[in-house]
Amino acid sequence: MIVMSVVTALVLLALATQAGILVVQRAYPPQGRMIAVDGAVLHVVDLGPRNAGLPIVMLHGASSNLEAMRRPLGDLLARDRRVILIDRPGHGWSTRVRRQDSTPQIQARMIDDALQKLGIDRAVFVVHSWSGALGARIALDHPYRVAGLVMLAPVTHPWRGGVGRYNEIIATPVIGPLLAYTITLPLGYVLTESGARNVFLPQVMPDGFVRDSATPLLLRPREFIANAYDLVTLKEAVAAQVSRYGEIRAPVTIIAGEPDKTVSTGIHARPFAAIVPNAKLIVLPDLGHMVQNAVPDVVKAEIETMIGKIVQAQAAAD
Repeated sequence: MIVMSVVTALVLLALATQAGILVVQRAYPPQGRMIAVDGAVLHVVDLGPRNAGLPIVMLHGASSNLEAMRRPLGDLLARDRRVILIDRPGHGWSTRVRRQDSTPQIQARMIDDALQKLGIDRAVFVVHSWSGALGARIALDHPYRVAGLVMLAPVTHPWRGGVGRYNEIIATPVIGPLLAYTITLPLGYVLTESGARNVFLPQVMPDGFVRDSATPLLLRPREFIANAYDLVTLKEAVAAQVSRYGEIRAPVTIIAGEPDKTVSTGIHARPFAAIVPNAKLIVLPDLGHMVQNAVPDVVKAEIETMIGKIVQAQAAAD
């Protein structure tokens, strides 16, 4: 009887999950175009004027999608600049063939391929959190593509501890997919709001953020599993690239907050700025992890300053 009850509960949860997937996907449909690259199909939203100088490529962090970068910062930048927003492989409406293609190295190659197909030769990259490691990797492996790099509360170095026991379980074969396809979505509906509020601290999460950022897309099993793989493989990935950071020659601006409880500025932003030759570090008091939401005007001003210097340097070289 106990076994039958468990099986029945799992079947009902699996059915509820499939229904929930349909509801979520209808609520948050894709907003851009799909670009096929080796190992993935990437969802790309292209905003702003096409002839406004250097384009800006924006890459989101873990547990999110391109909408987390679009509002308010991406829309603000797109008033004057071409802005390319990309769902990282496996996130939002982007897919990837292999869940294991979770490292910054592999995702950097996929994004470089997509930009090539878009005809983007060089761009300023704006990266948040998990994508700090990704932005650094693009600058290392594809330096011709990176005119400048703006990093918001970036992950760049190994850290003590893990990434949450639940993520480690979800990334485990068999049991991970079993949980993802049964309890993750129903449970996530209950916990998403409070989890998002914690990431914003000490700032207050804007009203409607979970809805406006399409965060419920994360609760779909295939994305939740991909996100877990991204997180559990990240520490080893950054450990492998730390020794190369001194090779980065593009101008870099890092904006982080001292009280960030999600990604420690002392572990990541400060050491990275100390290694990279052309790095500018801005640490703001009372700023949490969601830099692009808390101080979009500051970020925009730093991006414009960087682009101005890049243009001047190019003119002098010509």
